[in-house]
Amino acid sequence: MKDLILKYIDQNKDRFVEELIEILKIPSISTDPQYAGDVRKAAKLVLENLKQAGADNVELCETDGHPIVYGDKIFDQSLPTVLVYGHYDVQPAEPLDLWDSPPFEPVVKDGKIYGRGTCDDKGQMFMHIKALEAMIATDTLNCNLKFLIEGEEESGSENLENFITKEKEKLKADMVIISDTSMLANDVPSITVALRGISYLEVELTGPNVDLHSGVYGGTVGNPIDILCEMIASLKDENGTITIPGFYDDVQTTSDEERAEMLKIPYDEEKYKKGLNVDALKGEAGYTTIERNTIRPCLDVNGIWGGYMGEGAKTVIASKATAKISMRLVANQDSKKIAQLFTDHIKNIAPASVKVKVTDFHGGEPAICPTDSVEIEAANKAMEESFGVKPICTREGASIPIVALFDSVLGLKTVLYGFGLNSDAIHSPNEHYGLFNFYKGIETIPLFYKYYRELKQ
Repeated sequence: MKDLILKYIDQNKDRFVEELIEILKIPSISTDPQYAGDVRKAAKLVLENLKQAGADNVELCETDGHPIVYGDKIFDQSLPTVLVYGHYDVQPAEPLDLWDSPPFEPVVKDGKIYGRGTCDDKGQMFMHIKALEAMIATDTLNCNLKFLIEGEEESGSENLENFITKEKEKLKADMVIISDTSMLANDVPSITVALRGISYLEVELTGPNVDLHSGVYGGTVGNPIDILCEMIASLKDENGTITIPGFYDDVQTTSDEERAEMLKIPYDEEKYKKGLNVDALKGEAGYTTIERNTIRPCLDVNGIWGGYMGEGAKTVIASKATAKISMRLVANQDSKKIAQLFTDHIKNIAPASVKVKVTDFHGGEPAICPTDSVEIEAANKAMEESFGVKPICTREGASIPIVALFDSVLGLKTVLYGFGLNSDAIHSPNEHYGLFNFYKGIETIPLFYKYYRELKQ
């Protein structure tokens, strides 16, 4: 089977990349309403690619927001059915001046595809479509497949819960597979078995009713920018511990044994710092870098602005100041509860000189996948055959809120089968995805289905 798949990939690899590039050219930015037409255009192109790969019952499913692409390949009801999830929407590309090439004009250089969405998640989602094509062409499909490819993952998957609740029968399966995570390295394959959750909010402070002359009014009124900075600074203490009352109440304690296992993960701190061009790392005291971004929650400011933002000088005290803040959550923390704790605390510490408005944009729950399942065993076997070495089970600091959603609504466990690398600059300028990783994903996914069928029967 492996040889047949490899031969098919080799014969069609240039076409695979060309087809991916056509999808990457579309600025399907789901968070910005002005790109709604492009998001729909991307959905239609994904739909056409799914049809051409050989899927049946392919359709564009409308939601109250962006459409969902569905398709399936059911050839034997007695065999396991896998629900393949991915997303075709992407993050905004700003700041544009930091890109070496335009974000929606993909280029291939040094063995990588550069462009917004290459790794997150168009490139990884597209691997599954091409794997389906390869399996149908070589008559090696071992499981029934259903595809659910959405266009709102980067904006909180607002309409996905309603869709999967309504379409439970259509989406009935034995498990879910998602390629929207990373590996440790190309020679150290890994499988993600835990994700952090997220609460994402915006804080707006309003002081005077208009911007004021900083000479005439300086020293007499509260400056919303100064106050917002002071409030944000107070959200962590000198040890990097978050100071919101009740924030850590539900955090799941990680055993000493598991922490010891995490120390075995290959990690070079000097290389890590060099790759980020920083001289020192910073985080919660008492934890390693890997622990800080996997088993511990965190709080970060994602954007902050107010007052005059243009070139040159303008001496004003701003009427408003705004910050966007995300909190990554770990097992047992609830995104809605954390959002409320944050909102209550921010309002409580705000001085009387400003008015406070907090907007809860979106949240998602943390997820942990059992490592002793048939699904993880199949994933391990497939990666070992494909890469030639046994993969490592790891936790990841990012969030995929729909993993917990699939469990709670559909009762399905998820295998997080990502082939990207942490160095792929997702959400950042110059995002890229290695051709090695792209092709290796197309090779490994069919092997997963092979082993999953064998272990389930």
